[in-house]
Amino acid sequence: MLSKRLEAIASLITTDSIIDVGCDHGYLDIYLTKKGIKCLATDISNNALNAALTNFKKYNLDIPTICTDGLNNIDIKDTDTIVIAGMGTDTIIKILNKNITNDLVILTHNHLEKLRRYVVSIGYYIDQEVFVIDNNKPYLVIKFKYGKCSYSAYDYIIGPTIKDNKYFNYLLNKYAKILNGIPSKYKNRIDYYNSLIKEIEMRKESVK
Repeated sequence: MLSKRLEAIASLITTDSIIDVGCDHGYLDIYLTKKGIKCLATDISNNALNAALTNFKKYNLDIPTICTDGLNNIDIKDTDTIVIAGMGTDTIIKILNKNITNDLVILTHNHLEKLRRYVVSIGYYIDQEVFVIDNNKPYLVIKFKYGKCSYSAYDYIIGPTIKDNKYFNYLLNKYAKILNGIPSKYKNRIDYYNSLIKEIEMRKESVK
């Protein structure tokens, strides 16, 4: 059984093949292979790949693996969706420093605004975003597709496509805590977070 965050990733894949960068134990690849999707499982760690291979054998699945750093030494086909999950944004940006136009499904541990801005800057738009709580931790999975779209500053912070009250409530709680911790002398910061909270409340109101 997949974790909620892996289910969210799987729900955003619409191609017949994927490259799973940082496959860890290979659970996503097992799930997708059973659904007829061709998977290439990669990881920088031989230990992770050995764990994945053990799981593949358990299910009698012949899923190819490559031990490599990011997308190095991989024959990337135009029809592959590139999945990158379980890493920080700075690492993901280094991995994406390639001339690619593939669909991307990404889950980062940090700096969502920085991730959105970077991927848009290399020619992508934000197609879908899915929010889940998994083991009491929040995760946002983003699907990027190649093409152009203009976004506001708030779109990069909040996300332009998501319409999920659970996500908006999570953000409201997060930014309210930050706001409450700002000393009163920092008026500009207080004004900034008040305006951000107001924007999130407006977007939440639009979800019926």
